[in-house]
Amino acid sequence: MGEQPSGAVSNATFRRGQMRTITQSGEHELEVKKSRFRCALARVTDEAQAREFIQQRRKLHHDARHHCSAFVLGDLGEIQKSSDDGEPAGTAGVPMLEVLRHNEVTNAVAVVTRYFGGVLLGAGGLVRAYGGAVSAALEHVRLVERRPVRTVTTEVDYLLAGKLDNDLRSAGYQVVDTEYQDVVRFHVNVPVSEVDAFGTWLAETTGGTAEATPGALTYAEVAF
Repeated sequence: MGEQPSGAVSNATFRRGQMRTITQSGEHELEVKKSRFRCALARVTDEAQAREFIQQRRKLHHDARHHCSAFVLGDLGEIQKSSDDGEPAGTAGVPMLEVLRHNEVTNAVAVVTRYFGGVLLGAGGLVRAYGGAVSAALEHVRLVERRPVRTVTTEVDYLLAGKLDNDLRSAGYQVVDTEYQDVVRFHVNVPVSEVDAFGTWLAETTGGTAEATPGALTYAEVAF
């Protein structure tokens, strides 16, 4: 069976925009009734990267019978596709995709390579094996939450820069970049709901000498 798009997204987490992703690539293998199910996970940001990874796994394990896959992409997990790659319809790609969705994972691709062991598993057995392979692989790679933030910019002179840098980090704000020019410019990721409060905190901390300029919406990765 070829690649299929998933149905409508029903998970509320997708709608509120707070999702997770994997920190790095990883692999894990399960054996079920002599069949080997090797799941490989990779971070991707678009369909081209996802498809390239699937092809890499197919070439690497060219002697395997099936290379089933699923991927979720986008800040809200809006792109979701899967492939049964010759397994009975709905027994491989869909359960793999459901595991990614259940774990609220986006910008990741999963490929499960199956080496047939000679024992038929039946539809239910295949669903459990393919879904279980992805679940086990996710347990072996660390997940991080992707939280919507504004990259806020503020400028101070060199005399205040050291203190402000310490104050920002002590307060738990994520300084993503610092520019040293005629002034020192800080770029800080601030949770969307806290932008106004950050402006107030900044004014109080610097005695009114620094202002917060909200920038683009982006997503910060936070360990949990």
